Amino acid sequence: MFYHRSSYESDMSEKPLILVTNDDGIESPGLQAAAEAVSDLGELLIVAPSSQRTGSGRSYPPVRDKTIYPTEIRLNGRSHPAYKSDVSPAQAVVLAALLLAERPIDLCVSGINFGENIGSTVTTSGTVGAAMEAASFDIPALAVSLETPKEFHVKYSDEIDFAVASRFTGSFARRLLTKGLPPGVDLLKIDVPAEATANTAWQAGTVARQRYWHPTLNQPARPNEQQSIGYQARVDYDRLEPESDIHIFLIDRLVPVVPMTLDLTAPVDLRVITDFLNGSS
Repeated sequence: MFYHRSSYESDMSEKPLILVTNDDGIESPGLQAAAEAVSDLGELLIVAPSSQRTGSGRSYPPVRDKTIYPTEIRLNGRSHPAYKSDVSPAQAVVLAALLLAERPIDLCVSGINFGENIGSTVTTSGTVGAAMEAASFDIPALAVSLETPKEFHVKYSDEIDFAVASRFTGSFARRLLTKGLPPGVDLLKIDVPAEATANTAWQAGTVARQRYWHPTLNQPARPNEQQSIGYQARVDYDRLEPESDIHIFLIDRLVPVVPMTLDLTAPVDLRVITDFLNGSS
């Protein structure tokens, strides 16, 4: 069970209730940018991990400190109530949906992430994981990421300008609140190139089948020092699908908008699988 230290009074207005969360933690400038992007669209419920949780995916790790801590973040020059807890991004969504929200959540905005989330490794992304968790509660969700230098992926920096990514976040959030998601779509994944402007076009695309971030083994600098696993971007251009998020993002330098679903079933005739396992084909 989780326990509140204290609670803020809810506005309980007729405005849409928007959950804002992330995987970079409650102090991330990207979280602030996402909240500011949707601050005029509804009532905000801001719930995020208390620390950096990049690469958490949709995980549910054991939680030692079960306290939900009230805090504040700066929005449009003023303090706004928020919550933090020692949890994964997906667990932050659970806390919001089951404990903190006093009415149904109309939209979840996850981000804005330091670093792009493209290719088949999106399932390792805590930004995407939080949006998927929200979708499992039937909450329409956006997962928004901004291309940044690798050295800023796990630490905060005021050098990153989130203004353009924030504009895209607000635009798509407004659309989802007005129209909802198309049938069969549970969440949208959005990745903004570093040099994008307000005039940069977006394009609907698919998740590339190949991975974009590849694990690397960092050699020890000294004898008896443990090896560590790093990562680097690497693309096989020969087999890159032209409508994939990697192609749209990396080659076209547009903003890929990928409709995603919680249904992870392979798109094959189930009779093929039955015949295959029975040995009849």
